[in-house]
Amino acid sequence: MAPMILYPAIDLKEGHCVRLLQGDMQKATIFNDDPAAQAAAFEAQGFTALHVVDLDGAFAGKPMNAAAVDAILARVKMSVQLGGGIRDEATIEAWLGKGIARVIIGTAAVRDPDLVRRAAARFPGKIAVGIDAKDGFVAVEGWAKTAQLSAVELGKKFEDAGVAALIYTDIARDGGLTGLNIDATLALAKAVHIPVIASGGLASLADIERLTAPDCAILAGAISGRALYDGRIDPAKALALLRKD
Repeated sequence: MAPMILYPAIDLKEGHCVRLLQGDMQKATIFNDDPAAQAAAFEAQGFTALHVVDLDGAFAGKPMNAAAVDAILARVKMSVQLGGGIRDEATIEAWLGKGIARVIIGTAAVRDPDLVRRAAARFPGKIAVGIDAKDGFVAVEGWAKTAQLSAVELGKKFEDAGVAALIYTDIARDGGLTGLNIDATLALAKAVHIPVIASGGLASLADIERLTAPDCAILAGAISGRALYDGRIDPAKALALLRKD
């Protein structure tokens, strides 16, 4: 089995690299004014894949930080997956054409599931679904609204669609450094045959060690944000732990 991938996260707000607390745009901490430089720093630390979210785009329903994403793509060779405001085939095609390795569809996966199916068929291996959960239910539009749909119910909708991955985020933990919601993430991973990536709350090397336990072997990866920015996680140690057999 391939080693679990640890994705450092770059969240974009008004061209800056920020981190939010529980998805609240009013609780944004700017960590770098140059997202491309931050991406290059992550690449230099040994990361091979990057998770990028256009926060403004998630609220606007269309790309809002394209210049910053373009700068990241021009600066690094690592694989980049992108979410936020991607809600039609034209936008998906445009980003993949620019070199994005994988596009993440969130709100549109709830509102227009056929879009996911069409895109996954047209771009094999290039489409992921972002499942962001608040109190067990899926949140949409930059987490501003909640749909009456559970994470597992949404994941199962795409079992036969050819989706490359599901990215599961527990909103209550995101940015709070309280640890991943392993139980909920594993429940989703056990309910579907699609690879699942854990996100939201990863806080320490202890969390990384937890991901190396046998029950987490079914997970494809994890995303880390704030803990990498403020030094709670040493990149070299984290990557070494995940590369162990």
